[in-house]
Amino acid sequence: MSKAFQHFRTITRHRHEVIRNCKRAGILWQGLRHDLSKYSPTEFIPGAKYWQGHRSPNDREREVQGYSQAWMHHKGRNKHHFEYWSDYSAGDKLVRPVEMPLRYVVEMFCDRVAASKIYMGDSYTDRSPLEYFEKGKRRREGRIHEKTSDLIESLLTMLAEQGEEKTFAYIRKLVKAQK
Repeated sequence: MSKAFQHFRTITRHRHEVIRNCKRAGILWQGLRHDLSKYSPTEFIPGAKYWQGHRSPNDREREVQGYSQAWMHHKGRNKHHFEYWSDYSAGDKLVRPVEMPLRYVVEMFCDRVAASKIYMGDSYTDRSPLEYFEKGKRRREGRIHEKTSDLIESLLTMLAEQGEEKTFAYIRKLVKAQK
């Protein structure tokens, strides 16, 4: 099988898992539009070229080129990534993180759970997305709004401790209350 087909299959499986999660979270329409930019030439071609199957091809592209053009394109078009949410502050004109709206934090949660399931396969547990989040916590400091970080961590902790059914029920209530 070609790397292009394998990459297509991986991103499509991931996207379908996110759609299922978003439906369970009460944001189906967002799930249907999730990560469509991955099929654009700017993201798909490097994704296929650097596809490995066990991790993001963006990581390999960074190792080879020193940066990932696909990631820079992706994060600027997909509001469920905290990296999208930064702007110059009115006071000191420095780039600062902006608090993410709830619906995009929920999509980020759905994305993290789906990615863990797709990349980890049979070794996935409900604790896996939280462990991944905790592993990268220090790297995110100062780049993600504190309230956004606290919310996603609390949802991932709930998943780890109480499972999918209770966590998605809680998320649906949060989303419904905000509408």
